[in-house]
Amino acid sequence: MSEERNIWKVIAASSAGTMIEWYDFYIFGSLAAIISTQFFPPGNPTANFLKTLATFAVGFAVRPFGAIFFGRIGDLVGRKFAFLVTLLIMGGSTAAIGFLPGYQKLGIVAPIILVLLRLLQGLALGGEYGGAAVYVAEHAPDGRRGFYTSFIQTTATLGLFISLIVILITRAIVGEEAFKVWGWRIPFLMSIVLVGMSYYVRLRLRESPLFTRLKDAGNASKAPLRDSFGTWSSWKVFFLVLFGATAGQAVVWYTGQFYALFFLQTVLKVPIGTAYLIVAVALLLGAPLFVVFGSLSDRIGRKGIMMTGNLLAAISYYPIYHTMKAYSSPVNTVMLTLMVFIQVVFVTMVYGPIAAFLVESFPAKIRYTSMSLPYHFGNGWFGGFLPLISTAVVAATGNIYAGLIYPIAVALLTFIVGSIFLKESHTNRIWDEVGGQ
Repeated sequence: MSEERNIWKVIAASSAGTMIEWYDFYIFGSLAAIISTQFFPPGNPTANFLKTLATFAVGFAVRPFGAIFFGRIGDLVGRKFAFLVTLLIMGGSTAAIGFLPGYQKLGIVAPIILVLLRLLQGLALGGEYGGAAVYVAEHAPDGRRGFYTSFIQTTATLGLFISLIVILITRAIVGEEAFKVWGWRIPFLMSIVLVGMSYYVRLRLRESPLFTRLKDAGNASKAPLRDSFGTWSSWKVFFLVLFGATAGQAVVWYTGQFYALFFLQTVLKVPIGTAYLIVAVALLLGAPLFVVFGSLSDRIGRKGIMMTGNLLAAISYYPIYHTMKAYSSPVNTVMLTLMVFIQVVFVTMVYGPIAAFLVESFPAKIRYTSMSLPYHFGNGWFGGFLPLISTAVVAATGNIYAGLIYPIAVALLTFIVGSIFLKESHTNRIWDEVGGQ
């Protein structure tokens, strides 16, 4: 009974911290339309919005480097230390954006500093997710790993949801005009309090018992990077996990949540507050499904659920976005929410089981490093650049549905590669590496 209580304490502390880091990271995307007017010279609104999306994408581009750096620390020193450091870096960078003067005061220096802060956020997030997922997984018993790690999987969506709610509440309190001028800074500054609380809770946690046992036995890796990527066979596993799992998961995640929000705001011209509310409600309704599919993957396997989610997304996006267009003028909030919710269901299918799958795909001594890199390449590059790529394609072609070509192609690629080459992992017993539980 005490072990059961302990794992829920671990999940609560890990999930809260990770959710706050996602909140910090995604405030920027949620406020992209306003930030584009604050940190870039006045002129072409579309060009400035694309510049803001590019700055948003910069944070994703460096995530693999954060995965390498903090993954190595996590495999050498410990899981807990690594995700304590990432939390502080993320929180400090986010708060700094809230204090940063705009283009009118700093000129070209403002967007340069903004990009540097996004780089720090990306590096921090590159180390955070792997640490939290591994930490929870290495507390969980074999056979229940999908269920327990699925709570970590809810954090990205809940972080986005909370960012939208905070923005809506702040807008309502300070008013529309004041929010555009200075009120948008409040959600960034709130990070100081949230990170402080989370850091205190995480500081009281102990190191992962599996890693502790591994280190005490002298079996921890002394060169995680070499052990993870020093052979061709290791790189084959990396590319298989990237193209057979994380790339598709990434584009489905970012299409169903971020691109849906951008599409509502910038293409369909749905009022900003209404667009936030539509996505927030869809996220709230869909969040429990992460746990449903994570738990289901313990019984029937991870691979089938993830591949089904990729395929359903690829064949459904065009009709979904055509339906969104049909119900945007006049705005039918219920139908638009339903269309976003369906996309969130696909997100939960590809994302709910993937933490357990990644943990089970790599040995304990190099797990943090090995799983973090393909995850953050997939989510940082394939997913993080999706809003920029898709928005740019729409702007270049004039076809409002052309932006869907990219996520459909990547999701289909993952479905094909994963279905043919990916091995099922849910029967892997990671505790056997240290002599059992």
